[in-house]
Amino acid sequence: MYARTGSSQMKPGKMDEAIKMYRDSIVPTLKKQKGFKGLYWLTDRGTDKYTVITLWESEAHMKATETSGLLQEVVAKFGSYVATPPTIERYEVSFHE
Repeated sequence: MYARTGSSQMKPGKMDEAIKMYRDSIVPTLKKQKGFKGLYWLTDRGTDKYTVITLWESEAHMKATETSGLLQEVVAKFGSYVATPPTIERYEVSFHE
């Protein structure tokens, strides 16, 4: 399994609006992607920081969302919510229970 993270800081007061947009607009699209296994949205409301972790069956499935432009579309949709562009990182999941 593979994971991609996106981390940034929300503009003040935008966290709940961004979560709703992600849940209503992005998640249905992700669920249609081959190899999508799930996601976590982690929030630090004290600092307005967040991290989204998406899980993928294989590295190829994860990368396909980048070469298709889907990842770039998601990042663009967040432009009005975030104070800084997200940092994107990729990982192999070595252990999961």
